[in-house]
Amino acid sequence: MSALPTADRPSLVIVGAGPRGTGLLERIAANAPELYAGSGLDIHLVDPYPPGGGRIWREEQSPLLWMNSQAQDVTMFTDESVAMAGPVREGPTLHEWAGIDGRVFADRQRQGAYLRWVFERTVAALPSGITVHHHARRALRVDGPREGRQRVWLEGRAEPLAADVVVLTLGHLDAEPESEQRALSAYADVHGLVHLPPDFTADSDLSALAPGEPVLVRGFGLAFVDLVVLLTEGRGGRHEQGEYVPSGREPVLYVGSRRGVPYHSKIGYDWEGERPPLPRFLGPAEIDALLARPGGFDFHRDVWPLVEKELGFAHYHRLFTAHPERTRVAWTDFEEKYAAGDAAEIQALVASAVPDPADRLDLAALDRPLDGVRYPSPEELQHGVRAYVERDLTRRHDPSHSPDLAVFLGLLSVYGQLVRLGDIGSWWHGFFSYLASGPPGPRLRQLLALSRAGVLRFVGADMTVTAEDGLFRARSATVPGAVTEARALVEARLPHPTVERTSDSLLRELYAEGAAATPEGLLAVDPADGRILDRSGSPHPRRFALGPHTDARGSGAFTRPRTGGPAFRQNDAAARAALAFLRALSCRIAA
Repeated sequence: MSALPTADRPSLVIVGAGPRGTGLLERIAANAPELYAGSGLDIHLVDPYPPGGGRIWREEQSPLLWMNSQAQDVTMFTDESVAMAGPVREGPTLHEWAGIDGRVFADRQRQGAYLRWVFERTVAALPSGITVHHHARRALRVDGPREGRQRVWLEGRAEPLAADVVVLTLGHLDAEPESEQRALSAYADVHGLVHLPPDFTADSDLSALAPGEPVLVRGFGLAFVDLVVLLTEGRGGRHEQGEYVPSGREPVLYVGSRRGVPYHSKIGYDWEGERPPLPRFLGPAEIDALLARPGGFDFHRDVWPLVEKELGFAHYHRLFTAHPERTRVAWTDFEEKYAAGDAAEIQALVASAVPDPADRLDLAALDRPLDGVRYPSPEELQHGVRAYVERDLTRRHDPSHSPDLAVFLGLLSVYGQLVRLGDIGSWWHGFFSYLASGPPGPRLRQLLALSRAGVLRFVGADMTVTAEDGLFRARSATVPGAVTEARALVEARLPHPTVERTSDSLLRELYAEGAAATPEGLLAVDPADGRILDRSGSPHPRRFALGPHTDARGSGAFTRPRTGGPAFRQNDAAARAALAFLRALSCRIAA
């Protein structure tokens, strides 16, 4: 990685050296023998954080923070399930590489070490003549003529990097505060309060949250789990035999959200037997039809009914094939009527064929469990939410409820199909994360212990926060009339950057100069290979982008082995397109 670049060699700049940048580099190494053999190339990786892990998965972070995937479900390597033009280059999953139990939720330090190893192995696999240079700096902007070399300007460096191709693999971004967040921060400054806006919890300064003091927390997802860990075990508390022993340095956390409950627990058993044949009602043909609609499509009107039918099919296929004693008709009869039925007909079919309501799939109830629920007091709410979490833990660890795991498989299948639709709004991603990407069971058991210890208090659903009389006040319709006051407020959620509001100057300037964006503020790219589109829909010949800041984003989780991960397909297509372009350029230079 130390050889100096030369001015007459083609140059590729990758901005972002985390997992996505590393995955792209792996595909370059895999495809280069076919598409770029015998030609010189300088690859510049630009990232202030170490290559491999990048910012989010760097090894220098608290060992208390876990991954949210089992070690056996994390791989950086392709397999035969990936539909791509490039060659498969298999490699170990996290648990195989680390020599640990596949069901373990490894800490992020270990994942960072795995990613560093993948990066080093990938660099070693590059053909001779291709050299990698890491620049531990921020990229500030990209400019240059559409048909000529690009210039990538770096923080603290007077001369830009010359690039024949630029690929943005920026990962998760920070955002400028929204108007509500700016107002809350301004109020906190005037009244001596503490307001922590959305952030990556591992990077947040939590020292202002004083021991014993009440803290309002808005958000009940994975950022919240990290926050709780750092403010409890991170301050010397410990979990012993299912109970929490405080250190005395913890604040008291009052948490609420739109749903008012934590994300559903990870499922705690393995799949056995026949898998549902997916996709069934939402596959490539249905996506083609949606994309071909002259007037476009509406997610809730046109897409969600297909999602709902697909998830229901996965659920009932498992129920009828694995637990037939809990059904009233044969699967073949049910499947025929299910396939032909509309929503109302399916509801009637299920009511007649599945006697126990607990065996029926109700996505609305799963999504909003506290809708219409009222408690007479905050104490009753604490008991109610604890009972809800305990029921969820029991169910998600009981294989007699294996239709839940079938729905999870259905969600993965649906996600892989919906990637092709581009930007479909944030609702679907939130629903998917809540149902399929919740915390490990042990984390929820810890939350229960913290609740019993009085360190964690539940506020309810549709939590609102106001700033008045020199304080923050939280309310929820779940406990009518109850008000919680605090001098500190934490927004326990990740930033939601758009190309206009991102604090990344490079992306913001690309948009200002004419790059296209979706209504949700994602960078628009060509779904075929990730080239950045301008507002006329034309792809830039030399600029690519991959990852969650684009409308070709996939799930934020790492790819599970043998699931045909969309990120692998995208990385391969972008790598091949970039190498083909650079090869043609190299031939012109040689001539």
